[in-house]
Amino acid sequence: MPTEQIKQQIANTFGNASKSYDESARLQRYSGELLLSNLPNNNDSVVLDLGCGTGYFANVLATKFNTVIGLDLSKEMLNYSKLNRNKNINWLNADMHNIPLADNSVDIVFSNLAIQWCNPLTDAFIEIKRILKPDGVLIFSSLLDGTLNELKQSWLSVDNDDHVIDFNELIDIKHSLQISGLSITKLEKTPVVLDYDNVRHLAKELKNLGASKVPKRSRKGLSGKNSWKKMTQAYDGYLTEQGVYPATYQLCTGMVMNTHE
Repeated sequence: MPTEQIKQQIANTFGNASKSYDESARLQRYSGELLLSNLPNNNDSVVLDLGCGTGYFANVLATKFNTVIGLDLSKEMLNYSKLNRNKNINWLNADMHNIPLADNSVDIVFSNLAIQWCNPLTDAFIEIKRILKPDGVLIFSSLLDGTLNELKQSWLSVDNDDHVIDFNELIDIKHSLQISGLSITKLEKTPVVLDYDNVRHLAKELKNLGASKVPKRSRKGLSGKNSWKKMTQAYDGYLTEQGVYPATYQLCTGMVMNTHE
């Protein structure tokens, strides 16, 4: 599928999840709070929330900084944000690969669990470098390969189709940052385990987040009842003594600077 069609598919999927997103965004809240703890304190900074989604963190940023811009690929997400968030936030419907802002115009780019949808990732980092002021900062989180491994392994007991999204390795993100010319201050990988009542609970949360579609998947439509049953039986092998179903997310957090060397 051509890249532009994939982008539109992603935008539509997240747009459809705009009203259910916040109630299921446990991981997004956790990772976003981690990023907030690394923010500079200068309230005169121009801040861009890149891939702002429902605007939850753009709203938080607007309590700390005078100028906040929220950018997202999904018009539906932005419509939700405009109705529910701080009226002083500036909203942009645009692509991370083509940000409609001037060169050297942004002090801080904040991006929480959004860049994993960028392809090619290096081009997105180059565009971020373009808009950052000298010594401007990019603070971001992303998902890495190994995310939802329990679900992936359970589906492998059914077939070899792609049921779980494959994300970049940490080394891939590091390489893209180096090519873009951004200077790495911090780049870390941390496993985060969330608990679920059952596998259907996990599937519902992924759907509510707009993260249940797999672009490379060869079969269309929902899996049959027998396949689902076989997969959930395999997932029972991960059931903890506390009676919950774990799902592991491999979280990347990074802080980089535009040193303009």
